[in-house]
Amino acid sequence: MAQGTVQVTHGGSSRWRRRSGDYPTLNAALAAAGDGDVLSIAPGTYRENLVLHHAVTLRGPEGSLGSVRIAPLDGVALTVRASAVIQDLHLEGQDPTAPALLVEDGSPELTDLRVSTRSAAGIEVRGSGARPLVRRCTVENPAGIGIAVLDGGGGVFADCEVVAAGQTGVSVRGGGRPRLERCRIHHATGAGIAVTGDGSGLEALGCEVYEIKGAGVQVAARATAVLTDCAVHRTSADGVTLDTDAVLTLAGCDIHDIPENAVDLRSRSVLTLSRTTVRRFGRNGLSVWDPGTRVVADSCEIHDSTGDYPAVWISDGAGVSLDSCRVHDVPDALFVLDRGSRVDVVDSDISQVRNTAVSVSDGATAQLDDCRIREAATGAWFRDHGSGGTLANCTIDSVQTGVIVTKGADPTLERCTVSSPAEAGFYVSAGGRGTFTACRVTGSAGFGFHVIDGCRTSLHRCHTERCARGGYEFAEDGPVAEDCTSDESGPRLAARSASGVGAGSGAGAAAGERTGIRTVSAAASPVAAGTAERVPAQRPADETEAAASGQPAARGSVEVLGHLDALVGLDSVKREVRALTDMIEVGRRRQLAGLKAASVRRHLVFTGSPGTGKTTVARLYGEILASLGVLERGHLVEVSRVDLVGEHIGSTAIRTQEAFDRARGGVLFIDEAYALAPEDSGRDFGREAIDTLVKLMEDHRDAVVVIVAGYTAEMDRFLTVNPGVASRFSRTITFGDYGPGELLRIVEQQAEEHEYLLGEKTADALLTYFTDLPKGPAFGNGRTARQTFESMVERHAGRVAQLSEPSKDDLTLLYPADLPEL
Repeated sequence: MAQGTVQVTHGGSSRWRRRSGDYPTLNAALAAAGDGDVLSIAPGTYRENLVLHHAVTLRGPEGSLGSVRIAPLDGVALTVRASAVIQDLHLEGQDPTAPALLVEDGSPELTDLRVSTRSAAGIEVRGSGARPLVRRCTVENPAGIGIAVLDGGGGVFADCEVVAAGQTGVSVRGGGRPRLERCRIHHATGAGIAVTGDGSGLEALGCEVYEIKGAGVQVAARATAVLTDCAVHRTSADGVTLDTDAVLTLAGCDIHDIPENAVDLRSRSVLTLSRTTVRRFGRNGLSVWDPGTRVVADSCEIHDSTGDYPAVWISDGAGVSLDSCRVHDVPDALFVLDRGSRVDVVDSDISQVRNTAVSVSDGATAQLDDCRIREAATGAWFRDHGSGGTLANCTIDSVQTGVIVTKGADPTLERCTVSSPAEAGFYVSAGGRGTFTACRVTGSAGFGFHVIDGCRTSLHRCHTERCARGGYEFAEDGPVAEDCTSDESGPRLAARSASGVGAGSGAGAAAGERTGIRTVSAAASPVAAGTAERVPAQRPADETEAAASGQPAARGSVEVLGHLDALVGLDSVKREVRALTDMIEVGRRRQLAGLKAASVRRHLVFTGSPGTGKTTVARLYGEILASLGVLERGHLVEVSRVDLVGEHIGSTAIRTQEAFDRARGGVLFIDEAYALAPEDSGRDFGREAIDTLVKLMEDHRDAVVVIVAGYTAEMDRFLTVNPGVASRFSRTITFGDYGPGELLRIVEQQAEEHEYLLGEKTADALLTYFTDLPKGPAFGNGRTARQTFESMVERHAGRVAQLSEPSKDDLTLLYPADLPEL
């Protein structure tokens, strides 16, 4: 029953067409109306399903928007099948299977409508004949789609707003092709805009998509879209996604405040960007995957990452071209990996990068021309075999290391300049190659060109100046250098010429002085063979100085075992280590006698509380194995989760490999190893570190001994996270907590070492103190004993400082009063 009447007027003069008058219902008025008639609707609520077959004008009272409500109990509230004019109405629907407003044919004009509904769609345009002009309309549909255009439908939506949608804000499918102008889509639970299916397309101009619980814009399944001067921000998922042959153009757009990927492309999708800004994103600014997927960007800016992922990620054979772009204030700038993947960068700036500006790995290719890289940890890193490309006419300024080439990578660098690196300008190691032509290094705090491990690098017409440690540092029998110069002076050895002729065969001492190139043997190289490739770092000072001074080699096993025996407590630990040492030593002697030796797995698990000597024993264990000839050096490399686990896909394996390489010939000690496998792991990258470590332990079983350590219960869980973990470790050694007497002995050792004495009754007081000391989680065993001694020394100093002429006893004796309070 209608709550108002309808007046129909007609402008014609024929008495047969004159149908003015009042009607009790809208449907009665529509039945009497014809093309050109105007239906003026009185305020009220009409529970009718309306269908417009004629080009009529249907309007509410002017200036009182919302006073006319079309609100049937089910079905479509208003169906339009003609080029009608509809304005100033409020439409409501309650049918979850039907839209509130359906346009099926014609080019109707819909103006100043408010669609507030809980139906399948707020406005639906269906069919190839439907081409509405929708202006200043508002859609609120918390139960379904805001605006749907499908089955070949089209039309123009200008200055419209989807204020809420329980599903997609604007959905285009089945060949629909609408145009949006200055529209706002927000508070949708699905995507903000979704364009799907072959033949489907969308054009958006000056639109805004925000506050979306999902992706901002989705284009998929061979659909196309063009967004010009649009903004996408504050989504809960990716900002823009393309999938399966989708094509999207973004011109003058702003994508920002995205918690996931700002733009994600897959499966042969194509994205063209111009004058577009991508900023404040949680994962990748551009994430580009799969063969045939490609991005072409011109005059764009990607900056201000809020996460720990590369700004541009290219993998699985995808390709990206950047021209006149800027990438800055990000953890890593460009990561390109996998064979067939490629990035081409022209006349672009990459700056303020916390880690690596350009990373190329797993057979990928990078081409940079006339680019500028500054303020990064590493300018460009070509990581492994098959990875390469060309850097031409590029400048790299204010970085730790300019360019790193490792593990068989073979890039070409032409006319590139590295200025003011904190370490090397160009660093090549671990079988890296590379051809450097007319490249320059100026103002390096390290070497200009640092090539180790005998890498077969080629240098032609390169120049260095003002390099603190030298212009060129080569391993013996390594690079080929031709016409390279330096501003260095002083006696140097010339590098090999291009023909392989050494300094004594035509190059001459004079050439050595002119080039400033120095060749060193692997043994004398400041970077030991097999170290991690990131760092042109020095060996520890004590090792270098020992080698230079001709000091004797590491201690023998008897001496090291004596040191172990001198440690306070740890009786069961000492027995375990001695038993293991005896097994290894007897096995070695049996081999020398031509007998079979029992296989002894040398990797260990140390369990126990903090401060029980696990690190100390690990260091001594390495020395023992070195003294027995089992390990080459026996040095200890101590790491924890933060050293192994990276911030993004792939970086964890690299970090773990680096740590393993640093430990070659010695012991890799992983403290709190259980942190690599947290109980609530989710998408945690720690398991990647474990998987990588297990494989390295198998592939290089004789090169490194691995010791994992941590609390007993947590380490029991750690050993179950990967089927190969438990099998790699021969035994678990438990480090028990120190008792009061052992803690007293540690304090006595500290006092003896620092020339203090325990006064009368001080030992008894210490024993009581350690007995009463709470043994909670903060208890540090040996660390607690040392801290106790340090506190006693401080309190002693405060007491003795008040004496005008203290005696020797005053200066050396510690009394019970010097003990800290519990």
